[in-house]
Amino acid sequence: MNHFQDIYKNKIISIEEAVQFIKSDIDVIVAQCASEPQGCMSKFHLVKDQVRNVKVFSVLTLKPYDFYMKHEMKGHFELCSWFHAPGSRQAIKEGTGTVTYVPNMLHRSATDRLKVRRPHIFFGTCTPPDNQGFISLSLGITYEKDVIDAAEIVILEVNDQLPRTFGDTHIHVKDVNNFVEFSQTPPTLPSPNPDETAMKIGSNIAELVEDGSTIQLGIGEIPNAAALSLRDKKDLGVHTEMMVDSMMELYNMGVITNKKKAFHKDKFVCTFAMGSEKLYKWLHNNPTVEFLRGKYVNDPCMVRKNSKMVSINTCIMVDFTGQVASESIGINQYSGTGGQTDTAVGAIEGFDGKGKSIIACRASAKDGKISTIVPTLPEGTAVTLHRSNTDYIVTEHGIARLTGLTVKERTQALINIAHPGFREELRQKALSMGYL
Repeated sequence: MNHFQDIYKNKIISIEEAVQFIKSDIDVIVAQCASEPQGCMSKFHLVKDQVRNVKVFSVLTLKPYDFYMKHEMKGHFELCSWFHAPGSRQAIKEGTGTVTYVPNMLHRSATDRLKVRRPHIFFGTCTPPDNQGFISLSLGITYEKDVIDAAEIVILEVNDQLPRTFGDTHIHVKDVNNFVEFSQTPPTLPSPNPDETAMKIGSNIAELVEDGSTIQLGIGEIPNAAALSLRDKKDLGVHTEMMVDSMMELYNMGVITNKKKAFHKDKFVCTFAMGSEKLYKWLHNNPTVEFLRGKYVNDPCMVRKNSKMVSINTCIMVDFTGQVASESIGINQYSGTGGQTDTAVGAIEGFDGKGKSIIACRASAKDGKISTIVPTLPEGTAVTLHRSNTDYIVTEHGIARLTGLTVKERTQALINIAHPGFREELRQKALSMGYL
């Protein structure tokens, strides 16, 4: 055992000991998605009777942990979510009073909070240390490293099943206060199986992607359909917040090569990854993938440095003027802003003038009962993408490019790609509004 292993061993504590560091009136920030410290978070509730007003900041909390799902936690813990997930949505629906939303852009999510006050504790995950004493933060450094730099106490769950990744993921055991050992299969997401409608949308998206483009692609049925439709493209590159299975698959097919990129040539660039066990095994010791901080990767100034940059995102609805709602319906917060605005703005301002922002959605919802092209957004709905930054809108019925169009031209273009069953109703409403 070398000197660094001695340092590491001396810093190991139990999960029960780790949660005892939580005190009243503090901020706790936890790592996001597949980097979530599930061992520790599952025990936060154990200190409930000892603490008041503890704010726990997280993104896409994967499990319905007791510290925010139980009504009796109100006043003791509050989950402050940068992006809602099923658990946080359920807690809000049940009126637990333990969940709130934090408006943000992904590239500023945690760094904005650091301007409010210094976090007391950061809980994250990492690989075991190497012979030089370095651990890898593995599957995500969207904000994790920035918070580690700022936190008073850093506690990391060491998971020997995490892949060791490259980029800006490494820190030394000397810079961590304590470790807990918690081995588990990293959280996974199943690959969605796109239906016929999603595949039509994916095919329309593919029409807009030229050979040699640099793409940002999320996860879900429509992005997966888009990936399937890109199989005949050549020399694509990737600059994205989230690394997903479809990117690995396109790389293995030879579609993604990263050779034509003007920025970080020959490399995938991402801030975090989530997908299958196969993806995680592929990422292990893979030098072609660079994990970099979200404040860098998603900064529109960085996104615009990519050649033929194409940002592909989805939404809930879009109004006649091009306002895009991707996170809430009325006052009901469904998800979060995430990186949609970051990548959309960066893409349309691409240095080579060839960037594109694509917002995709099904033309109808609720089994065809509701149009997703609407005259106005419901009262209280958050605008995720400002209409001045809306470029392409894609549904299964076509493509509408809104850049540079008047409100009347936008309205007509959007009605043209709406579900046929709603077009006449939308046209009549547009006439009454003076939009046609």
